[in-house]
Amino acid sequence: MRRKIFLFGDSITEESFSDGGWGASLADLLRRKADIMVRGYSGYNTRWALKVVERVFPAAEENGEESPAAVTVFFGANDACLPERCSGFQHVPLDEYKQNLRSIISFLKNRWPHTVIILITPPPIDEEARLQYPYTENKTGFPERTNEAAGSYAKACLTVAKECQISSIDLWSKMQQIPNWQTECLWDGLHLSRGGNKVVFEEVAKKLKEEGIGAEDLAVDLPLIEHVDPKDPLKTFYEF
Repeated sequence: MRRKIFLFGDSITEESFSDGGWGASLADLLRRKADIMVRGYSGYNTRWALKVVERVFPAAEENGEESPAAVTVFFGANDACLPERCSGFQHVPLDEYKQNLRSIISFLKNRWPHTVIILITPPPIDEEARLQYPYTENKTGFPERTNEAAGSYAKACLTVAKECQISSIDLWSKMQQIPNWQTECLWDGLHLSRGGNKVVFEEVAKKLKEEGIGAEDLAVDLPLIEHVDPKDPLKTFYEF
């Protein structure tokens, strides 16, 4: 039957099934081949994610259920909030961020040794737009996030992926290669526009293909209509 692919992350993952969202696009790409399971938690950082990971991915009962094909881990945008700014309660120091990622990866590897894990860096930050769309009241006049800080967390994310020998996507760098990325990829300086969702979708789809679990690699779970014999339709279901 269909494989499962889990998307684990913050609001950028929680919103991935919105209109034009990257999760919805994955579900469309892999329709009848894999179920895309969204586990996105708005506002969460890696510290909070580590606290709940066992509840997010509870141990399966002994029912022969197959391990998921892949899990994307997409945190860092909230960890990178500056501690002295208006969203400082979400901040996680860089070294702790790296250790939290290692712990999440270790948990997933222990639970599902053969599951592909893909780390995704936080996106770049448009600081001017963040001043217009603060999450909480901002009395400082400064953005709660900076692109420089996001870049440091992105670099740390890639370092952890290399250490743990798993796949990664450098979204922070990839998006900044796009002209006018501030408005092409983001709508509020942080969250993804339709164009930004397209970037994430294409990068994740590419990684899945590299790992041998792309659209061309997975089988459909039941007969396609073109496989049904019009003269004896039920025969197909006996033979499948």
